[in-house]
Amino acid sequence: MRVYVPLTLPGLAEAYKTGELGAGPLVAYAVTPALREWYLSDDIEELEYAALNRAALASLRLLAADAGAPRRRVVVAVDVPDGAAWADPDRGLDPAALGEVRVSQAVPLAKAAAVHVDLDDAETDVAAAAEALEAADRGDDDAQFVVDGAEDHELLWYATQEVPNLVGLAD
Repeated sequence: MRVYVPLTLPGLAEAYKTGELGAGPLVAYAVTPALREWYLSDDIEELEYAALNRAALASLRLLAADAGAPRRRVVVAVDVPDGAAWADPDRGLDPAALGEVRVSQAVPLAKAAAVHVDLDDAETDVAAAAEALEAADRGDDDAQFVVDGAEDHELLWYATQEVPNLVGLAD
């Protein structure tokens, strides 16, 4: 099963040092029944893209909680064994938790398929979105517009061999 793990650049640097994305259980995003129902598509590529975007929003939440982290969203795509990730059916009803899964075991960084990261030119919009996130959660339409502005930036795909170069940005 492909899952998308939200991180920050310092979180990716830590994963690179330890060799693990987390010991588990850790929060990730995947194509869940609730995400399928919400997205109304049977195209697996579109559904995977929706799960990636949900993880990017979770990465933004991590940035909002870590003022010292570079303002770039990070999502690691990794394949885990079937049954290693599960969706909480009660939490799945919460629109904020669409696609959210828990991965029960340690996730080695070596199992990552790819890393997705914002370009430098997204930093201003991502910083503004991280700052506006709390107000957007409270229903402020102007703040939601700012948060949506970060989503205008596509996360770029990086091969796992490029992680050392990416974590150099977190220093």
